[in-house]
Order: sequence, then structure tokens, then C-alpha cells
Amino acid sequence: MTKENTLVKAINKNVRSSPRKLSLVCNFIKGKKADIALRDLEFTRKRVAKDVSKTVKSAISNAENNYQYDIDNLIVKEAYVGKSLVMKRYRPRAKGRASPIKKPFSRITIVLEEKKLDKKQGTK
Repeated sequence: MTKENTLVKAINKNVRSSPRKLSLVCNFIKGKKADIALRDLEFTRKRVAKDVSKTVKSAISNAENNYQYDIDNLIVKEAYVGKSLVMKRYRPRAKGRASPIKKPFSRITIVLEEKKLDKKQGTK
């Protein structure tokens, strides 16, 4: 039995943060091993890191349960953010005016890839 498609995806829709803030955290974990990415997200001082780590954990469990991949060989191939809906609220201002407040939502997509590690790397 051969595994042709080695990509696993997880999408977290309607995350209550702007895409600009989320993309900083997503770029931070790109290209890392999945367990190292989770460890780095745990110690990141950004609030949105919890949502990103939740999505990475979901992608890892998808890989493990649906495709029987080894967790140790998973690498974060892609991590990107897209815009979702924007809530519009209004705040009262001076002289009877109102100014808009935009509360953006985002969509996180994490793509994991299974890389076969060489046994030469593990031995001295």
C-alpha cells in the first residue's frame, strides 16, 4: 500500500482576530516539524497562538486518524491566513456623528506533509 498524497489539511474558520496579526504567527511555524511548532506556539507571547495551535493539533489528529501517518515525520508545509467576515459596529462621536469600527474575522489553514527521515541522520 503506497501513500500518494502526503498532504493533510486543517481549516479553522471564523477566528476572531485580524489576518495581519495571525499571519505573523503562521509565518513563524512554517517549515518546522509539527511537534516543534506546537512547542513554539505554546511559548509565543501572542494571544492568537492558541487558535493556531488548536488548528495544528487538528491537522495532526487528521493525519494520524484518517491516513495513519507517523506523528514524528509530520512537517508544517504551509500555514496561511485568509480573510473572513467583518463585523461592522459604530461608535458615537462628537456633534452627533458616528465612526465605524471593523471587527475582522480570519480563516487559518494548516497543511502538513509527511517527510520520510533518513536513518543516517539519527546515527552517529
